Amino acid sequence: MKKYQTHRNIICIDLKSFYASVECALRGLDPFKTMLVVADKSRGDGSICLATTPYLKELGAPSRGRIFELPEHLKEDIIYAKPRMKKYLEYTMKIVEIYLSFISDEDLYVYSIDEAFLDVTNYLTYYKMSDFELAEKICKTIEEKLSLPVSCGVGPNMLLAKLAMDLEGKHLEHSIAKWTYDDVKEKLWPIQPLSKMWGIGRRMERNFNLMGIRTIGDLANYDVIELKRRFGVIGEELYYHANGIDMSMIQDKYLLRSKNKSFGNSQVLFKDYYVPDIYTIIMEMADEISRRLRMAKKQGKTLHIGIGYSKDFGGGFSRQRSFEYPTNSFTTIYKMCLSIFDSLYDKESAIRSVSISISGLSNISNVLQLSMFDDYDEMKREEKLLSMIDKIKLAHGKNSVNRGSSLTKASTIRERNKFIGGHHE
Repeated sequence: MKKYQTHRNIICIDLKSFYASVECALRGLDPFKTMLVVADKSRGDGSICLATTPYLKELGAPSRGRIFELPEHLKEDIIYAKPRMKKYLEYTMKIVEIYLSFISDEDLYVYSIDEAFLDVTNYLTYYKMSDFELAEKICKTIEEKLSLPVSCGVGPNMLLAKLAMDLEGKHLEHSIAKWTYDDVKEKLWPIQPLSKMWGIGRRMERNFNLMGIRTIGDLANYDVIELKRRFGVIGEELYYHANGIDMSMIQDKYLLRSKNKSFGNSQVLFKDYYVPDIYTIIMEMADEISRRLRMAKKQGKTLHIGIGYSKDFGGGFSRQRSFEYPTNSFTTIYKMCLSIFDSLYDKESAIRSVSISISGLSNISNVLQLSMFDDYDEMKREEKLLSMIDKIKLAHGKNSVNRGSSLTKASTIRERNKFIGGHHE
């Protein structure tokens, strides 16, 4: 196993009960002494609670649920904060600014609206600190500047930093834990149920249980060849994770941005998405990438899609596939996205991030290349319609014309179109 071990200095930071903590900060309240829930009470007792303060959780309130599920004897004393997504995004941007005051952009991976990974390997000499000390300094800066509580994990790779935070840091008074490879057998292997580990969902846990795998240690010592035979690459990956092995690099997490190399789009979602709502998000992102390709007079050969599950499930998947011919067709791009997604998605897992990119770019050809399954007339109609829409958007703004799906609750396109470079207009 040692040959697969990477030795980086990774920090994973999570904002505790983020939405609820922001609401407390805006009110000058302490989230550890305040009963506050982020929910729109005007919608009735069936309204979803997006977040509850740590103090309210200690008193028995579920971290996620609905208003009617809150403890009856506490309801009169609870502060109900109506969700303010724009405000939470503003705080996320402030937090990212703090991270970037310590490290550069390529060493930061924003995993979700309230969680991030920082690779501080090349900064320890500069700051004359250990990774644990630098983690303390960054966390203290967030708490002092924004009045937000944090949890933190430190490790030699992204996985162990995340597990250190989830399984130990969140339960410590000072909220920071560090794990090394030497901690795997003692701290990771005894863990059960399996779904406590990042990357293992409820369905995979049931499959493992049927094989007699009940602890992380059982998984770590199972036959990796058999795991790969049954579950494919995911089975092999979870075997290595159970042994504390994660060879992914933060620097590889971002879509290529260099000129003329790819067009990409990614977004962190404000709530859990499932099928069919997630199809709306994928469609809107495919539509935007197709539009950008057309405006640049480019077409691409290879599509990449990445899906990140919520923290309750962990993990996700990332795959790429090539088209038969270079394309910038929305329909072709969207169909390929769905083909990859439907073949890999664990339908029980909540989705919190999506990334899509097109690479292998070339200039648009005047010759329309078709496979035997393509409808030439339909493709020309789409090309003409989208060209007209591009001109309208260019003249009157991105929100001047949108698909009908933009009016559904699942859509994010109208709100995202109001942002320029990550900032609200």
